[in-house]
Amino acid sequence: MQQKKRIPLGVVMAFLLTGNVLAAEPAMTAETEELKQFTLDQVVVTATRDSRRDVDIPASTEVLTREDIRKTGGQNLAMVLRKVPGFTFKSFGQSGASMGTMTNEAIIRGVDNGTLVLLNGNPINWRGKYNLEAVSAEDIERVEIVKGGGSVLYGSEGMGGVINIITRKGRANFVKVGVGNFGRKNYGFRAGTDKFQVSYDREKWDRTLDRISESEVGGTQIVGKTKTSTQDVSRENVGVNYNITKDWSLGYHYFESQARYLRDVIESSKNGFLVGTPFNDRLYTTKQHMAQLQYQGERYKGSVYFTTGTVESFGHTYYSPTGTAVAPASSLYNTREKNRTLGADIQRNWEVGPKAKAILGFDYKRENYQKLFAGSGSSHDSYSRNLFGVYGQWDQKFDDKNSCIVSARETWTTDAFNGNNYSNFSAAGQYLHKFDENDSAYVSVAQSFIMPTFGQMFPTGYQSFYNLDLRPQKGLHYEAGWKRMAGAHNWKAALYAIRIKDNISATWNRKSGGWQYNNEDFKNLGFEFGDTVHSQGPWSYHWAVNLNNPKSKSEKKDYWDRKFGRYQISGGIGYTYHKLDAALSGSFLGDRVRTPSAEHSVEERPYFLTTLTAQYKPDKNQSVSLTIDNLLDRDDVISHSSAQYYEMPCNFLVEYKYRF
Repeated sequence: MQQKKRIPLGVVMAFLLTGNVLAAEPAMTAETEELKQFTLDQVVVTATRDSRRDVDIPASTEVLTREDIRKTGGQNLAMVLRKVPGFTFKSFGQSGASMGTMTNEAIIRGVDNGTLVLLNGNPINWRGKYNLEAVSAEDIERVEIVKGGGSVLYGSEGMGGVINIITRKGRANFVKVGVGNFGRKNYGFRAGTDKFQVSYDREKWDRTLDRISESEVGGTQIVGKTKTSTQDVSRENVGVNYNITKDWSLGYHYFESQARYLRDVIESSKNGFLVGTPFNDRLYTTKQHMAQLQYQGERYKGSVYFTTGTVESFGHTYYSPTGTAVAPASSLYNTREKNRTLGADIQRNWEVGPKAKAILGFDYKRENYQKLFAGSGSSHDSYSRNLFGVYGQWDQKFDDKNSCIVSARETWTTDAFNGNNYSNFSAAGQYLHKFDENDSAYVSVAQSFIMPTFGQMFPTGYQSFYNLDLRPQKGLHYEAGWKRMAGAHNWKAALYAIRIKDNISATWNRKSGGWQYNNEDFKNLGFEFGDTVHSQGPWSYHWAVNLNNPKSKSEKKDYWDRKFGRYQISGGIGYTYHKLDAALSGSFLGDRVRTPSAEHSVEERPYFLTTLTAQYKPDKNQSVSLTIDNLLDRDDVISHSSAQYYEMPCNFLVEYKYRF
């Protein structure tokens, strides 16, 4: 087991005390003033496809500003979102590293198959998956999150919610360098003018992290228990943005990651395998390109986008998933796939008199999946289809206090393999009542859907199987909520119910040693309540409580089986004094279970994610920051299925940044 390196409390205290001593003379710069301007009256675009005050939106929303993102200490979105209320976190390695197609998931309200991730309003999902590490936190201006079904306005995959990453487009020049334990290093820069900007960010972990996961291997030939370690984990991001005119902009992002995963036998129960016998050894690499051309006018909005990504795994397999020895003793394992999406979205806004507004839009996507030639097989499969969507929204204001929004969408596919085309109509209705300018209540009913993806219908590796009979996943969401801004407080509450029919879920077959996607049912009933307090003094607070009971039922489980956890408590406290600011945040997920695909759920201890961040700015150009994750050095399991993936031991990053 990896020996954990604890950070001495004295180091942390010395960092904070040094900041207090050096901050004896206040030096408020324009940038400092900007960062201290906390706006309770957030403006949100994602929820209704037009700009509105948060209190005027009949939906559960969260907005993370640039300053909120910095205080999380996360280097990418995977780490930024892990303590957001209503989100369940899981990861496969350092800094939210993915294991090839086993990507990190943003699980919203217990829906683990249905989060749509947007980059400036354009989808970056690929065959139902997404890379939350694909954009560096330094390139993000804000993140808008809409919980609940978002399929009506944005199409397939927005069943649990929508996450919209809005990138920075103005001048913000800097260079940075950071070091931490476990051989962690990061460096990057951002440079340009108000018209053109380029950025680069790289993070690397040089040390081997022993035992990130443990799992049982069973079947006709049982090996027993195995553990997984990681080596050579790295992430690289490149961003380019060109503001052509006031209305037109062009953006490009490149993302590359790699991680080596080594799996060894740690407990033998059959066949006499010795402890320490290698099970497999693989290097996973992801390369992704994202380009967007956008137009933002007063009445028209439009975009054209292109995303392509290649995922490859390469290494050796010594035993099959069932424990059968592979002949020869070490067999090469190599799989590669490419996913491409070309899309466009056009939207027209109308002011229909003094009390009504309307939106009409059209979107198109061309999806392509290719199984590329690799060492594990000679097949070169390729599948494509077109997705068309027409959507509309009518916003009617009855009087100064009451209004409603009605939305609808028709989506259909063409040119699919073997005539496997789908179509779906969905609608949503929302009603908002304003008690006064800063106090509102709402009710919402929304349908949502997910079209089966290529990775679910077709085999993507030797451990997966066909299922061309998958049905579209359809959901119904009911929600009643309340929002109130009072002084420094921003109160939010929501009561929701989710029912999903034909939820698409992967099922593991121990005998065959492979996966197949099947339809099941899902339901959840929950309540969220929280407050954000931006004080005029040095202190700020936020807290939220989430109670829910997610369950699923499938053909192999003819009963409602629990998933994830029943309650979540999240919150944080911030402190600002002259040149120093610090923040402590945490998320506790209790009454937990892990839910194997074909077996009854099992109890799991709560996880408690904690982060401490501190930043000291000696002048307007320089800053030194400290981020400590897993402050309590807990050995928590952060996965929710049969395999046990663990939170990283207590780790830190010290970073220096110079602005110019």
